[in-house]
Amino acid sequence: MKTSMKTPTFYFVDVFAEEKYAGNQLAVVMDTDSLSDEQMQKIANEIHFSETTFVLPKKQNTKEFNVRIFTPTTELPFAGHPTLGTAYVIKHSKTNNNTKQITLNLKAGKIPVTFEQKDGKEILWMKQLKPVFGKTFQIDQFQSLLNLEKSDFDSKYVIQEISTGLPFIIVPLKNLDAVKRARINPTKIHDFVKQTPAGILIFSPETYDSNNQLNVRVFVDVFGIPEDPATGSGNGCLVAYLSKYQYFGTHAVNIKVEQGFEIRRPSKLYLKAKKEDNNLSIYIGGQVVFVAKGKLF
Repeated sequence: MKTSMKTPTFYFVDVFAEEKYAGNQLAVVMDTDSLSDEQMQKIANEIHFSETTFVLPKKQNTKEFNVRIFTPTTELPFAGHPTLGTAYVIKHSKTNNNTKQITLNLKAGKIPVTFEQKDGKEILWMKQLKPVFGKTFQIDQFQSLLNLEKSDFDSKYVIQEISTGLPFIIVPLKNLDAVKRARINPTKIHDFVKQTPAGILIFSPETYDSNNQLNVRVFVDVFGIPEDPATGSGNGCLVAYLSKYQYFGTHAVNIKVEQGFEIRRPSKLYLKAKKEDNNLSIYIGGQVVFVAKGKLF
C-alpha cells in the first residue's frame, strides 16, 4: 500500500534581526521525507540564500530534531544563524508556544536552543560547542589581504583561528573606520583559503549604535559568500576569543554586537561566555522574524 508523502513546506526567516528585511536570510524546509541529498543541494542552490536547512522527519516523540544545513554549493556541519532560525520555525510550526528548549542534531553535534521572553521580545539562545583555538597569524599577512594599513590593527591582541564547529580567524582592529575600509583582496583570497579554509571576522570597539559594544564584519569567501550580514558561528568564535584574552577585562562576557551595516542588513547578536562546571560555555542569542511561507512543487 502506498503512503502519501507531504509536499515540502518552506519558510523564509530573517535571523539576528529586529524587523523584517534585516539580519541574515534563511530558508527552512519542512516535510522532507521525499527529498534525496541531491535534491536538497539543488533546492539550496535554487533558493540561493547563504544557507538553507532541511528538517528531517521525527522518528520518536522527543524535542530533538535532525537538521541538515546546505549552502548553494555544499553541506555544512554547523552554522549559527541556521541553527537559531530553524529552531524558531520548528517551535512556531511544529510545537506549542510554551516550548522552552529544542535540540538540533547537526552533523557537528547536538546544539540546544532555548527561548527567552525579555522586554516583550523572544530571544533565542544557542549553546555552542567547546571552542578549539588554532594557529595565530602575523599582521603582515592580513594587511594586504584586507587592504588595510598596519596601524589599523590592534597589535595588543593576536590574530587567531578558532572553531566552535566552523573555523574563523578573529582579527582585532582599532576603530570603526578601519572596519569600514576593509576590502578583501581578490588576488590573494583564493590562495589564502586553500591554505587556511576558514572565514575571516574583523571587529572593533567603535560602533554605529552606542548601545552595542562591538562592530563586526565577516567575510566567508571559503564558502562562496563574500560578506555575511550576521554570523552566529563566527561570533561564537569571537566570544571565545574575547573571553580567552579578557578583552573586556574579565573571562566573563555579556555584550551586544552589531553586524551587517556595511551591506544594508543591520543585525544584532547577543554574546555570552561564562564558566560552568569549570568549563567555558559560549552562548549566542538573537531574534528571528518570519518573512514568507510556501510549498515546493
